This record gives sequence, C-alpha cells and structure tokens, in this order.
Amino acid sequence: MNNSSFPVIFGEVLFDCFPEGENILGGAPFNVAWHCQAFGLQPLLISRIGDDLLGEKVITAMRDWGMKTDGLQIDSEHATGRVNVSFYDNEPSYEIIEDSAWDFIDSRVLPELDKDSILYHGSLALRNPVSAQCLDVIKKTISSSVFVDINLRTPWWNMSDIYNSIQNSQWLKINADELNVILPEKECINNKARYLLEHLELELIVVTQGASGAFAMTNKDDFYVHPENTVTIVDTVGAGDAFTSVLLLGLHKLWPFDTTIKRAQQFASRVVGLRGATTQNKDFYKPFIEDWSL
Repeated sequence: MNNSSFPVIFGEVLFDCFPEGENILGGAPFNVAWHCQAFGLQPLLISRIGDDLLGEKVITAMRDWGMKTDGLQIDSEHATGRVNVSFYDNEPSYEIIEDSAWDFIDSRVLPELDKDSILYHGSLALRNPVSAQCLDVIKKTISSSVFVDINLRTPWWNMSDIYNSIQNSQWLKINADELNVILPEKECINNKARYLLEHLELELIVVTQGASGAFAMTNKDDFYVHPENTVTIVDTVGAGDAFTSVLLLGLHKLWPFDTTIKRAQQFASRVVGLRGATTQNKDFYKPFIEDWSL
C-alpha cells in the first residue's frame, strides 16, 4: 500500500447505551477510526447519522477530535444508531436497533476517494442492502487493499455474506468464538485459521482470543501474543477495535508484523481499563505515541 495515503473506514457509527443510563459514542468502524486519528493516521470515516441530537453529538465529537467529517452523511428519515449493551459474566451483549441511519449509507454522495487507500470495514454494515451496495462501489473505486473485521451479531449476518467479504479481502481479523461459528467442522482453532488463510487466499488472518491473547498467520509465519498479568479490566467493549486500529497503524507504517501484533495487544490491554471503547483523553495515547515514535 501507499503509506502516504489515509485509511478509508466504512460502517456504523452509533451510541452504546449502558445499563446505568450512560450513552457512549461507538460502533466498531467509528472506534477504529477514533484510535487511528489519535495515532495520526487521519482516517476518512464513511458512515451516516440522523438529523437529530445524537447525530449532532457525533459531528461535534469528530470535529473536536480533529477527524474529517466529509465522509459523514446526514439522514433526515432515519435516526442515529443506538445499541443497548448488557453484560453477562463480564462479556458484552448487544441489542442493535434496526433501520438506523448507518444502514443507509448512500453511494451517490461519497466524497472523493484516494484509490491507493487501504479500506477497512466490518461485517455488520452488510446487514442492509443499501450500505452493502455502497461498500461494493467503494471497493471498485479504490485499490484491492481491504481489511475486513468479522463481527457476528445475531441475527444480522449470513454465511454467504461473511465468506464473500473474506474472499474479497487481503487481511482478516476475527475472534475465536466467531471463527468456531463459521467453521464448526474443524477441530483446532489454528486449523480453522489455516483453512481460511489458504482456501480464501488471504495474506493475513488475525484471531483474537480475549484473555488468552491473539495469534496471526501468514503464508510464511505464525505469531502469538498474550496480555500482561497486570491488566485491569473495567469492561471489554471495544477491545477488538483497539486491537484492529493498531493492526491498521502497523500496516500503514510498514512495521514488522511481530512488532505490530505485540503493540496491538499492548494497546487493547489498556483499552479494557476504560468504560466503553474510546476516550477523549489525549493523554491516554501519549505513552504509545512516544514508545512507538509516532
């Protein structure tokens, strides 16, 4: 990829609504874009919000964070996205409101795109054919450098769309539980990952395993990382998105992959100490910026 280009990040922006009444801005693509901005990548987030109070909060937050807003569409018919978050054994569960603004991202009003950009998208944005068609347009506009992040949110996915997304990507991130769902017939998690890597012609697959860390495979090497024993967990919302943001950063900066995955685990281990997936505290990022010479 051309590491002077900025990443294009496509998909949902929404508010995570917690049991105590707290509403936190999120959505996997938004979280990834937020962290990428903090690390200096200047991503272009392509999403859609309602013409409502929550939508205004999205715009304000992005502008205050220094993010580009020219990829953010405003919808007068559909509300800004919301997700009701609940917890069972410290693991988050999500009720994702249907027909939100981000389900209707419109290909007719896309900003100009740098054809050399890397494209990141999740799988949830495929649940509505309008946004799915927009994503197809973007893929035809820019290079074939596509990073897909699989998020299986019942009932908003089907196997055909998941396999199609992976097959049209170079890089895949998926968690172990989701990998078990899409390849139940394989006995070993490593065999499942190797199968996808080889049969869908991926360059890289990254499998996150929660408290057990993560591993990555290429055609040449395997890499394994584990969180430190001193990690303090407030909640795990957004840990995978934090991990992904550093994977994108490493691809952009052309870091050796063993360095990238270690740094991704390091950052994700800090994010689980936050309430929610992101923070507006720029000091949170300073140790990483300094240690990684960004």
